[in-house]
Amino acid sequence: MSETNSARNRFVWMDIPVADLQRAIAFYREVGGMGVHYEHHEGFEFAVLDHVDEGNGACLVVDPGAISSAHGPLVYLNVAGRIRDAVKRVAPLGGKVTQDVHSIGPYGFRALIIDCEGNRLALHSPTDE
Repeated sequence: MSETNSARNRFVWMDIPVADLQRAIAFYREVGGMGVHYEHHEGFEFAVLDHVDEGNGACLVVDPGAISSAHGPLVYLNVAGRIRDAVKRVAPLGGKVTQDVHSIGPYGFRALIIDCEGNRLALHSPTDE
C-alpha cells in the first residue's frame, strides 16, 4: 500500500474472510467488476482485489471461522456507475441481496448484500446506475 493511501484514508486495508477462495474470487471479480489475483506465499493462499495507488486495498483470506453476516464492520465495495448491474450478479454467483439499491442522501446509493461466503457487504455508487 502506498504512503498516500496511509496518509489520506481512515481504512487502508481489509481482510475479507472466505471459506472457498476460488468461489470468492469469481464473486468479487464479477460483482465488483475488478481484477482479483490469486497469491500463494510460503504455504498461505489469498487473493488481492485490484486497487489503485491512492485507493484502499483488500484481500480475500481463507478463514471460515471469521465469516459473519450479522456482526462486525460493514465494508462498502465500490461499484460506481454500475450498481444495478452489480446487484443483478449477486444471486447467480451465490450471494443474496438483503436490501436493494436505495439512496443514502448526499452520499450516493447503496445495496446491502451477503456475499457468496456469508459476509455482509454494501455495494456503493455515487449514482443510481
